[in-house]
Amino acid sequence: MKQGFDNNKYLKMQSDQIRKRIDSFGGKLYLEFGGKLFDDYHASRVLPGFQPDSKLQMLLELKDKAEIVIAISAKDIDAAKMREDLQIPYDQDVLRLIGEFQKAGLFVSSVVITQYAGQKSAQKLKRQLHKKNIRVYYHYHIEGYPTDTKKIISKEGFGKNDYIETERELVVVTAPGPGSGKMATCLSQLYHEHQRGVKAGYAKFETFPIWSIALNHPVNLAYEAATADLDDKNMIDPYHLEAYGKVAVNYNRDIEIFPVLKKMFEEIYGTSPYNSPTDMGVNMSGFCIYDDEAVSQAAGQEIIRRYFASRTRLAKDECAAGELQKQEMLLQQCGLSPEDRLCVKAAREHEAVRKTFCGAMELEDGTMIRSANNTFMGPSAGLVMNAIKKLAGIEDAKLLIEPDAFRPIQNLKTSFMGSINPRLHTYETLIALSLSAKTNPDAQKALDQLPRLKGAQAHLTCDLSETDLNTYSALGIQVTYEPEKR
Repeated sequence: MKQGFDNNKYLKMQSDQIRKRIDSFGGKLYLEFGGKLFDDYHASRVLPGFQPDSKLQMLLELKDKAEIVIAISAKDIDAAKMREDLQIPYDQDVLRLIGEFQKAGLFVSSVVITQYAGQKSAQKLKRQLHKKNIRVYYHYHIEGYPTDTKKIISKEGFGKNDYIETERELVVVTAPGPGSGKMATCLSQLYHEHQRGVKAGYAKFETFPIWSIALNHPVNLAYEAATADLDDKNMIDPYHLEAYGKVAVNYNRDIEIFPVLKKMFEEIYGTSPYNSPTDMGVNMSGFCIYDDEAVSQAAGQEIIRRYFASRTRLAKDECAAGELQKQEMLLQQCGLSPEDRLCVKAAREHEAVRKTFCGAMELEDGTMIRSANNTFMGPSAGLVMNAIKKLAGIEDAKLLIEPDAFRPIQNLKTSFMGSINPRLHTYETLIALSLSAKTNPDAQKALDQLPRLKGAQAHLTCDLSETDLNTYSALGIQVTYEPEKR
């Protein structure tokens, strides 16, 4: 992918801004981290050149002063909401995040379960966290949030939330995904700190939307596509326009909550340090784009991927039709169609010729690999096999796995495992290839190419099983598919 973002410049500019923000508050700062803390793959996809762990690298410089609080919504736990990039539910991602943060040398002090209403699934997560010696707190739904500021800033509002015990001057509040309640957690803590006579500040470390580029820039539209399930909308910040006479982009939830935050600061300090929600953010990413065409093209590809993700959610009855309609509208705004994703066009054209489910994969150098459903493998397994054979310089017609090696696995699936589909999944095919590699040097040569599939773009013209989806995710292949076709 053509690069368009200067990551080194971003690290320096962002770090400088964070240090200035910390210095502007005395005693304690709650820093809301928008997006993923150390695996921000959305940012790396729409801003080619952005490193997924950039935020982590900056935070490590402050690790002796910082602690991490992870927020997760009880509603998301109960709904088993998934991280689409990793294909794991949010509650399991919280456990994963804790392990990764601790491995990096960061202090995870607690987890706050927001929107708690007695859900048993949330209680189960609490028990799991207690076994890891992680403190857990509950925050509750507040009637009238975020408009009824009088009630919110009272014992019946933030006052009924658990107070999160913290010990360091920089408290980073992060989450497995959007809509987890990070900002509300920070605001609740400001209320409780004030009740205890502690002066504390708040700021946002965010990446999207990028305030310093156009409202309808493809990068900002890709953020709307990524949060379509939350019905987030990018907007011109009216408070920033009024205060400074300058146009800045923000999104609806920050704009809606700003009067609450402003009122809280006024009650605590007598005046607010912020005149707009854009002021709250620490976001220098827009100044680090050096090739607008490259990032625009990358963002357009992300919008198409999100369109297919919403098609999958709708097919599984996990969202309303309005979510997909929004994705279709975003495609129209950018003048895109699904077939502007080249592997989609190639897979559909191949299906028209072969008259069966097909796949296509675009490799890093632009080479397009194709596959079709056959007796032994589905198109997803065949696509990976064809790709690694191409990368290894092995003729397409050459067999790396003997047909006799497939039959015992197929028999196991259909005779003992209850499967009606004898074709091998991608993972099963790779196991068979691994066994073949013991005696076949070419099979080993093909296996050695698997790391080179990371970042490849793929599309299947049929539904993709969870097993195959997990394998593609593990290999780092960015895949889309058509869930309505089975």
